[in-house]
Amino acid sequence: MITAAQLRAARVLLGIDQRRLAELSGLSVPTIQRMEASETMVRGNVDSLVKLITALEDAGIELIDDGANSDGGGRGVRLKAGSADRAEDKTSGGARARK
Repeated sequence: MITAAQLRAARVLLGIDQRRLAELSGLSVPTIQRMEASETMVRGNVDSLVKLITALEDAGIELIDDGANSDGGGRGVRLKAGSADRAEDKTSGGARARK
């Protein structure tokens, strides 16, 4: 599976816009937009998800599951566990209580 955040980050790493990703994957721009707007895991039919992931992998993206090692080498980006919560605290002025 792929999260919406991974999808957006992959697109940024590739330096492509939603239109180009749609072309590479054979999906429509509105489909890419819906996938990127998902709250957590990208939602879509299996065929669309396979097309999306295949296009990203063919373009050089390695998707890393939570807790998995990256055996592909090369540069990469991984969000540390709990970092999204810390980022939310910073953008909301630290309004949330820290644990």
